[in-house]
Amino acid sequence: MNDLAAPLRRAAPALLGYAAVRTLGLVVLAVWSAARGKSAHTLLTARWDALWYTRVADLGYGYEVRLPNGDVHSNLAFFPLLPWLERFMHAVSPLSYADGGLVVSVLASLAAAWGIFVVVELVYGRRVGVCAVLLWAVLPVGIVQSMAYSESLFTALAAWSLYAVLTGRWVTAGALALLAGLTRPVGLAVVAAVWVAGITSFTAWASRFSGFAPRAEPPFVQDRSTAPTPGARIWPRALGMALAPLGAAGYVLWVGHRTGKGPLGYLDVQAGWRNGFDGGAAFARFVGDKFTSFPSALAGVGLIVGVGLVLWLYVVGVRQGQPLPLLVYTGVVTALALCASSYFGSKPRLLMPAFPLLLPLALALARLRTSRSAWVVGGVAVASAVYGAFWLNGSGPP
Repeated sequence: MNDLAAPLRRAAPALLGYAAVRTLGLVVLAVWSAARGKSAHTLLTARWDALWYTRVADLGYGYEVRLPNGDVHSNLAFFPLLPWLERFMHAVSPLSYADGGLVVSVLASLAAAWGIFVVVELVYGRRVGVCAVLLWAVLPVGIVQSMAYSESLFTALAAWSLYAVLTGRWVTAGALALLAGLTRPVGLAVVAAVWVAGITSFTAWASRFSGFAPRAEPPFVQDRSTAPTPGARIWPRALGMALAPLGAAGYVLWVGHRTGKGPLGYLDVQAGWRNGFDGGAAFARFVGDKFTSFPSALAGVGLIVGVGLVLWLYVVGVRQGQPLPLLVYTGVVTALALCASSYFGSKPRLLMPAFPLLLPLALALARLRTSRSAWVVGGVAVASAVYGAFWLNGSGPP
């Protein structure tokens, strides 16, 4: 227990701040929803993807909806880890599948906040770690972190896998990457980070990724005079790399077998949802269409500015020397989000797991006086809570 108490104490400011921001968001959502005659609980547990996950938990795979235009929406598009956990919660408690998913997401969001903290603390120190967690909490679409969606669960698994990579815990990193691959298609980003880190570490120590020198060095490099040679650590790295892709690959291959369409069967399932990877062509057309009239042109400008900001933050992260595993992970998450032909309103939500994009902003926030940074975070938290309530009572999240 003592081994857990010390890290929790270090993370306490980040976790308490995160809980406060998310509580504010839920309170504003409850008040806003009540004023509109809606149930905040229903909005959090029974909309869009949340319904599909609970159907998988309740009925298993095989459910599909055929639309008038010929599209087929199959629940095979949804990866199984969250439904499995919903089914488990339902089996061991009086919770419904939907409420089980909500509990899982709330707990996972705290685990994600802790994972983000330990990753950023390792690279930039405790103060920046707290700022990064608070920035993740106040994202405009942060309300999704408190929904029965898979984003919080995935982010938790990804963050702790990245931390395991940075601290040389290869088997743990691979096992967590396996679970991330069972959570969302973007689990490929975690696999890529583990593989690139593993390949690099065969010829260089993990602490030398992109010049990375952790504030608190991992256990296996604390005493360089007695540290094991790289060759002595080949098997843990190899095992971690072998485990990492098994979750995503296993589910994709199972879907192909179930549909009878072979290894690429999952792509056909996604095509039924009009999801695919086209290098961003469909998104570019979507933005271009906004400039056909004046009011919508403002939205087009906003989209261009938003994409530019994301790309700028990534470039700044590269220039600031973020560890290679973080850059690989963030790059893959960003590419899959921006270059997919999926529903365009969901792109901010798809970018939410790319928390290393926030590190340049966290560094800037950490340089401010505590009182000033508290005012900044508090103001943005209020705006985020209001936007989340407005968004969830309207069209989002898809």
